[in-house]
Amino acid sequence: MLAEERFGMILDLLNKQRTATVQQLCEALDASESTIRRDLTELDRLGKLVKVHGGATLPDSRFLAEEPTMEAKQALAVPQKRSIAAAAAALIRPEDFVFVDAGSTTLELVRALEGDALRANYVTNGVAHARILAQKGCRVFLPGGLLRPQTEAIVGASAVSSLQQYNFTKAFMGANGVALEAGFTTPDPEEAAVKAAVVHRARETWFLVDDAKFARICPAVITDLHNGAILTNRCPNPKYKQYTLVKETEV
Repeated sequence: MLAEERFGMILDLLNKQRTATVQQLCEALDASESTIRRDLTELDRLGKLVKVHGGATLPDSRFLAEEPTMEAKQALAVPQKRSIAAAAAALIRPEDFVFVDAGSTTLELVRALEGDALRANYVTNGVAHARILAQKGCRVFLPGGLLRPQTEAIVGASAVSSLQQYNFTKAFMGANGVALEAGFTTPDPEEAAVKAAVVHRARETWFLVDDAKFARICPAVITDLHNGAILTNRCPNPKYKQYTLVKETEV
């Protein structure tokens, strides 16, 4: 039996009874314990279920309303973010006028900039991002607006208004969730409004998201999948490639 078939059967069983033990799944799928445990680990990583001691349960929801602090996010998926950041930095040319979104993965992008990419012009709503860009000798512009302490991002009506005065050749965006049915999302509506304004003004938009962000949905919509390409370490579901360009660093 193919792994995809087992995944479907596991999720069907969980949809019927919410929880299942490893032994129940072994009997239902006629599979070994090691195979079931491996499948549960993969489905948990994809956010399809929650692996618990001795079995699995369906998550209450893939809907994520809370947002970790910038400090907490910087400690998550560091190798994946650095891989994505290096690939993003390689896309920047000296003649580009670039927007860099606030966020932990985009912060790694700023840290990865070197060579000709330092000659590009930058706009960012991330305070830490602007500081590093300036330290590297880059020409950097900041929008006006309200500083949101939790993410260290400049947001609000003033930020949206000032960003509408630019045309970007490339925009590198962050998102807390990316899902087939919901597109790119984030917890805070004000941050979503800033991101949406940038996407509208950019010739080329890249969302930098590690594989843990897939199949997650947050309250505020940024834009649909077809409005931005995805740059990730690994895309867990090939269906995303039917909606937009997906570039993976782990190939």
